[in-house]
Amino acid sequence: MSTVAVTDDTFDAEVKNSDIPVVVDFWAEWCGPCKQIGPALEELASEYEGKIKVAKVDVDSNPNSAAAMGVRGIPALFIFKDGQVISNRAGAAPKAALQSWIDEAI
Repeated sequence: MSTVAVTDDTFDAEVKNSDIPVVVDFWAEWCGPCKQIGPALEELASEYEGKIKVAKVDVDSNPNSAAAMGVRGIPALFIFKDGQVISNRAGAAPKAALQSWIDEAI
């Protein structure tokens, strides 16, 4: 499974009401570090298929979700489980660091 594009309108359905944990990536097209971690998140989405969902929220097109989460800088990553944030981090990181962060949280 690849990453899922989430909008302000689908945020609750895709993230908060998900049966499995969701990693949410708040990003923008113009953000260099966001582009850096994009491929790693795609790989993790495939490797964890059925265990987690990786959702991407474009902050330029969907400012309400970012504002509701208090996102001030991007990339901003959150892990939701049972509709609640259980972990978050900001900034780019190598795939191994993202993977260990996910493993610790779920």
